[in-house]
Amino acid sequence: MAGADEASAAVDGAGATSAAADGPPGPLAGVGSVRAKIGLLVAGSILAAVVVLEAGRGAGVPAWLTLPVTLAVALVVTQWMARGMTVPLREMTRAADRMAAGDYRSVVRSAGRDEVARLAEAFTRMGADLDRADTTRRQLLETVSHELRTPLAAQRALLENLVDGVVQPDDAALQNALAQAERLSDLVADLLDLSRLESGAVPLKLTPTTVADLVGSAVAEAQVGARPVVHRTAVTPADLQVQVDPARLSQVVGNLLDNAARHSPAGGTVTVRASGPGAVGWSAVPDGSAVPDGSAVPDGSAVPDGSAVPDASDGPADAVAAGHWRLEVLDEGPGIPPGRTEAVFTRYGRGDDEGGGTGLGLAIARWICELHGGSVSAHPRPDGRPGACLRVDLPVQPVVAVPRRDVPAGGREAADPSAVPVRSTGSSASSVSSASSAQAVSTPGASPVGPAGPAVTDAHAVDALFGTAWPGERVRSAPAQLVGAVAVGALAALVLPEHDLGLGLLLVLLSGGALVLWSSVRRGTAWTVLSAGLSVALGSLVVLRAAEWLPVLVLLVVGVLVTTALTGAERLLPVLLGPPAWVLSAVRGLPLLQRTLATTRGHRLLWPVVRTVVLSATALVVFGGLFASGDAVFGAWVDRLLPDVDLALADTLVMRAFLWFFVAGVVLAATYLALNPPPVERANAPAPRRVTRPWEWAVPVGVVVAVLLGFLVAQASAMWGGHDFVRRSTGLTYAEYVHQGFAQLTVATALTLLTIALAVRVAPRSTPADRLLLRLLLGTLSLLTLVVVASALFRMSVYQQAYGYTVTRVLVDLFELWLGLLVVMVMVAGIRLSGRWVPRAALVSGAAMLLVLGLADPEARVAEANIGRYEQTGRLDLAYLATLGPDATPVVADRLPADLAACVLANQRSGSVSETGTGTEGVWGWNLGRARAASAVAAADPVDLAPEEASSCPVVLGEEGP
Repeated sequence: MAGADEASAAVDGAGATSAAADGPPGPLAGVGSVRAKIGLLVAGSILAAVVVLEAGRGAGVPAWLTLPVTLAVALVVTQWMARGMTVPLREMTRAADRMAAGDYRSVVRSAGRDEVARLAEAFTRMGADLDRADTTRRQLLETVSHELRTPLAAQRALLENLVDGVVQPDDAALQNALAQAERLSDLVADLLDLSRLESGAVPLKLTPTTVADLVGSAVAEAQVGARPVVHRTAVTPADLQVQVDPARLSQVVGNLLDNAARHSPAGGTVTVRASGPGAVGWSAVPDGSAVPDGSAVPDGSAVPDGSAVPDASDGPADAVAAGHWRLEVLDEGPGIPPGRTEAVFTRYGRGDDEGGGTGLGLAIARWICELHGGSVSAHPRPDGRPGACLRVDLPVQPVVAVPRRDVPAGGREAADPSAVPVRSTGSSASSVSSASSAQAVSTPGASPVGPAGPAVTDAHAVDALFGTAWPGERVRSAPAQLVGAVAVGALAALVLPEHDLGLGLLLVLLSGGALVLWSSVRRGTAWTVLSAGLSVALGSLVVLRAAEWLPVLVLLVVGVLVTTALTGAERLLPVLLGPPAWVLSAVRGLPLLQRTLATTRGHRLLWPVVRTVVLSATALVVFGGLFASGDAVFGAWVDRLLPDVDLALADTLVMRAFLWFFVAGVVLAATYLALNPPPVERANAPAPRRVTRPWEWAVPVGVVVAVLLGFLVAQASAMWGGHDFVRRSTGLTYAEYVHQGFAQLTVATALTLLTIALAVRVAPRSTPADRLLLRLLLGTLSLLTLVVVASALFRMSVYQQAYGYTVTRVLVDLFELWLGLLVVMVMVAGIRLSGRWVPRAALVSGAAMLLVLGLADPEARVAEANIGRYEQTGRLDLAYLATLGPDATPVVADRLPADLAACVLANQRSGSVSETGTGTEGVWGWNLGRARAASAVAAADPVDLAPEEASSCPVVLGEEGP
């Protein structure tokens, strides 16, 4: 467990970022069982759904509004209660990815006590164990490589000198070669010792050792390395003996000499001095005794060039502690920069960048010194000259100590925790490269992510749900969109309840649409501008016309225009995927919503003010209500203090809350779709399997063509034979005959378009003959379909003349006409063999037709046509005329006789309207159609009928039709 604690501490900073990103622990963090958490989660979401559903039903909220709000509240409660449950699993996924790249230092954090939390702890321990094993393996290879290099280089230099004749193969040379070989053998044997570093117990073979012999042997080996420096040694006292591991200490002296030689200039001097217990400063060495072989000399003897070793007057005195001895190595290099005297003993630590080496020699020296119970340190030269002094202080009779864990037996260096060796993989490298080179998205009101902003790297369960089908957003937060959606929802809650559809609805549509357009990443494209213009024009119909069915069609068409503009869809399948994407945005946008809310937590004033206001209001209502109901005097004071409350507003409070939540959610989902549209254009239907023989598709299409030809022959016979031929053949009147087949002809037109689409997918087009056959057959089919469309429109016209006009029949006429226009578009696409433009053209034409229909005032036109038919034939369906809305009121009041107009207006389903034209609901329900109806009623001054008189009015005048 100690190792795990060390690993945890080593990566504390890396793990904190991930933990902070996931937020505080959830409300179920204290539950100790995953099954119990899931049970509480299900129970809580169901309870929230039931409460909201019952509240909506009790307040009379319609089902179409209650159901989505209930689902959304249940989802929000689920998200809130489940917060933190999957955090350890996501962290383990990220940690596993890092482990696959070679980083075993991940810490998986969990604030819970359940099975997942225990799994997270086990995962962290496993990572720490793997990290130690990997560190040991790396250090073993690095240390062995470093230690083998020096004796191999010395042996190679000696052999080269022997081959070149520079050195004679005498006993001394051979003895040095044998010593190097023995050192190599010892280093190989040390592999077992190095593998035991994990436990911190490496055996030392302590033996009495003469320091002069040890230093002299190390200097002799260093001189064999042929570095261009002069070595000087001094041992005080000359017969100094200590208890050490000679092999280990030889490594120390060799590493110190090698370090000094590498940092000294060519021809420089490396001084080695050993002092026993109680020695102080530097002693003078008289001239005369040369030491050509670099062996240790007694105190006071001369060095080879006759210069004296500095005495105490050259530098500060520093006595050796009792029971200890000291070894110092001085060089003439640039010295160690201030602040780096400790770093040079860490792994890969260097005093400067000019000495070369791997940075492991001094780290190993420190490890060996600590094994002996001593230490090694770096100082400036005591004589004040350039260079460094590396000082080893060891006990004469050492007690074996455990070395420091960070050098080299511990984890990776604390001095550089970010230096983690990572194996590069193609996928990860490419993803990082693409992420770093991606440009920031310019999105109003959103914090960008790119070169100028932080990357969004926090994984979320929703991201895994959608995967590559809908990649994550490139914005970290969108506070402006959130505030705007809440404001639009509040506006809808204020102006829509208790008002007819009119000016208030238009204001809500315009404000929500403006926010979505402002947030869109495609707001500058021509298609988006065209869609926005059509949407505004269609939205204005809710103010111009009072027909209740018209806003429904307007909202459906505007919804398709909006989703197509936001997603950039062009083909049919992407266009069809747009509306579902709007609905799914409520789920896909949850990570962005959570990050946006998280950014507000850091606001020092916002949430404290909100909490204070909510708690104060709750306390005021609860305690004030209790005391007001329990004490008459206090209750009277409260009545005088409280302002008068609009009871109508209070009665619709639940409805307004539902509407606020619903509209805000719809607008917020649309803004997310605008910020991060899914790549719908990448969606493709399954690849078609084109037939190899043309007759495989041509025969079925030919059968359809033959059926259409037979239908046209029947139509010609009925037209040329007249009404008598139809009655003799079918027993039906001509009006009954044309009414009988209209619906079937409409369905046949739609199925013909589907047949054309299927034929295009499977028909081969590799040769000119194939393409010619495709054009001929589908062109013939399209022409015959246009004849079917014309027949259907003719049938409906005859039927309306016989039985009157209705709004439904007008809409069906318009739909059939739109299908005919689609057939023409398909014919043009068939000629060009390219139909990518057809879906957008069909959408624009449908929106334009609906706009023309709304501007034409269909209910008024239907009433006018029926009244004109009455004036000619005396037949009129008063019951249907009464079902028309206020748009038809001016025509009814103006053209019908007063008694009939009174009957129609008395039974009109829209109810009464005020003389001011604004209705009883105020300005937010204002509508031009209702205003004109009120003006027409006031000007015509029809007879007011009592309810019992209105019920006695005739239903149908003249012959009754179907």
